[in-house]
Amino acid sequence: MVVQRGPAPGSFLDRLRRGEPLFGLWQALANPYTAEVCASAGFDWLLFDGEHAPNTVQTLLAQLQAVAPYPLEPIARPPAGDPAIIKQYLDVGFRTLLVPMVETAEQAERLVAATRFPPLGIRGVAGSTSRASRFGAVPGYLQTAHQHTCLLVQIESRTGVEHIEAIAAVDGVDGLFIGPGDLSAALGHLGDAKHPEVQAVIADAMTRIRATGKASGIFAAGPADARARVAQGATFVSVGTDVGLLTGGAAAALLEARGTLTPQE
Repeated sequence: MVVQRGPAPGSFLDRLRRGEPLFGLWQALANPYTAEVCASAGFDWLLFDGEHAPNTVQTLLAQLQAVAPYPLEPIARPPAGDPAIIKQYLDVGFRTLLVPMVETAEQAERLVAATRFPPLGIRGVAGSTSRASRFGAVPGYLQTAHQHTCLLVQIESRTGVEHIEAIAAVDGVDGLFIGPGDLSAALGHLGDAKHPEVQAVIADAMTRIRATGKASGIFAAGPADARARVAQGATFVSVGTDVGLLTGGAAAALLEARGTLTPQE
């Protein structure tokens, strides 16, 4: 499938293709207020999770609207690579998708088709009712939408790792993102992404992704790990989650407060 590409200069897709390091934060609280708080921090992208967070299309739309004034890329992760769900996410205004558990080139080709209108793909047509087209106000939206759509796929299984080169070769796949959590489970080390075997597989996968010329990304364990991953060649990296920041900050505040108390107090 040949897909004409034309990302706007300075857009997330343009920066991704130029290899600029782009740092993001996972959004799992499913709340527009916290999404806006995170957007104000200056991240390059925020990932709105429809796979493991309690999100619906309506809650995702509210968060998308909340972060609209900020210069970042909102990325949506659907629960699966279902064309019907992908269609809804694109219609409400997401331009970048991160699809979980991609394992073969054939699966990647179907995902590309799901993000393109005919004759390039199978995306259902909604013109004046689509928020993505500003309800019909964007001239030529149906003809040009694919030029601004960014498809990222998650590699998080043995099969996916084996097929990295074939998946990356699919025109319309813009980047491959390593998911350490599921990958560690697939390798027999559930809950232990730091296991030497898992880290070796990740390092090899990152090298192979870079060799294909496609962008590589990963869910980092924190800011220090994010820096290390960029040094390793990753170009779009999460530095954590909104849930992690809240739980970590709350626990740290309580420990600090208790540590300052004396028996007399």
